[in-house]
Amino acid sequence: MTESEGQPLSNQGNFPRPFQTPDRVTSIVDNEHIVRSAFTNSPQKGFEALFRLYYLPLCSHAVRFVYTREVAEDIVGEVFYQLWKTGSYATIQHTYRTYLYAAVRHRAYNYLRDELTGNRTPASLDDIGETSLGETPQTLIEYDETFQRVEKVIHELPPQCQRIFLMSRFENRKNQEIADELGLALKTVEAHMARALQQLRRVFLPIGLFLFLPFH
Repeated sequence: MTESEGQPLSNQGNFPRPFQTPDRVTSIVDNEHIVRSAFTNSPQKGFEALFRLYYLPLCSHAVRFVYTREVAEDIVGEVFYQLWKTGSYATIQHTYRTYLYAAVRHRAYNYLRDELTGNRTPASLDDIGETSLGETPQTLIEYDETFQRVEKVIHELPPQCQRIFLMSRFENRKNQEIADELGLALKTVEAHMARALQQLRRVFLPIGLFLFLPFH
């Protein structure tokens, strides 16, 4: 979509993929045991083990949703930071893996919503609590479907409209800056933005997020 904040989605192969074993379930259970044993001996050692096991796989996961390496790394880093800062690693009821992947999806979703709408809501900055992570299979499907619909809408925008929208939402450029750079009238830029937001409103409306989409 855009390279303004880092590498595009097509380059996400730069991230090592989560390791695979002949028996992935056994591997996950073993990893969970390793981390919990490390936490028992020392919270710091447990956290280091958790970071070594999951940082790169989580970055690979996040980049599917936010499209750039830098943003994916920021999201994953913030999840780990909050986990350590709040001490919530000591009260996690799910497996660490489940918690981390859900937390990353949660932040990635909020990031994308905020970038698309131009709003930074207080809720999107809150620490992620255990109660917000009880994701059902249907929830995960809805996450993926929403991301896919958003991507499809953006890709289907006319080239000029798409470029203006991405400059606004993913480069944080003001309408006047965009107009000056592209040699367009301010009203033309505003019209393209209105068109893009109208299309995206159709994605968010069914799931109750249309309130976050400004009308100008």
